[in-house]
Amino acid sequence: MSGAIVLLVLVAALLHASWNALVKAGPDKLLSTVLVACGGALPAALALPFLALPAPASWPWLIGSACCHLAYYRLLAAAYAHGDMSHAYPLMRGSAPLLVALVSAALVGEVLSVRQYGAIALICAGVLAMGLWRGPGSSPPSRRATLFALLNAAVIACYTLVDGIGARLSGAPVAYTLWLFALSALVLLVSMVGKRRALADYGRQYWRTGLLGGLVSMASYGLALWAMTAAPVAVIAALRETSILFAALIAGVFLRERLGVRRLCAVGLIAGGAVAMRFA
Repeated sequence: MSGAIVLLVLVAALLHASWNALVKAGPDKLLSTVLVACGGALPAALALPFLALPAPASWPWLIGSACCHLAYYRLLAAAYAHGDMSHAYPLMRGSAPLLVALVSAALVGEVLSVRQYGAIALICAGVLAMGLWRGPGSSPPSRRATLFALLNAAVIACYTLVDGIGARLSGAPVAYTLWLFALSALVLLVSMVGKRRALADYGRQYWRTGLLGGLVSMASYGLALWAMTAAPVAVIAALRETSILFAALIAGVFLRERLGVRRLCAVGLIAGGAVAMRFA
């Protein structure tokens, strides 16, 4: 991969960790997640009239991805409601690229080199070690948070593959991304019809956070999707998971979560995997 693609994916990783921190910091994780989804859908809807439609072949993938994102947002909120970001985030983001790598050869026809698989393994080992380790005297991680995070890893792997294929078939990755954000927010809002009053009240108070999170989320995923059109899906999926480096910093500095020496060593594994991916 070129250095420019690597840099763009790393920027996407930083942005992804940032909007997750906004959700985690919110008083209601589910409502914060809905606001972030809507915050990304609003500018997407404003821009769509000026863009050509994605190719018809990509629409089944687009609709499938919107359904996957409904499960993703719900599981994300549940994981953060029951556990720390420094626990749930690594499990969600660390398990997914390994699943993507295992099935992408069959579904997308991509065959990775031994060095690429080694780099993916380093990144996955680092994020999993960071998520599962707990320091002396600390309480064990929440089982519910672990379950929701691992279930979400499977969902992330699904929509990563679906969108990797859909973006390529669309012929217009930007339009595909904007349609995805608009449809995902619509599906999520429909699922929240029973809490529309609570959502309206919450939105009046935290709409700025939702809009900021939505813009950051859209920029993050748009950069990743574009990269998937120029490099193997499994490689981009793994490199994007270096967002755990940024998530660890944000969790420690802004959310006041404790990070020990062993977890920092796990960060080193992730960084090593990112470097190995660059030269694989």
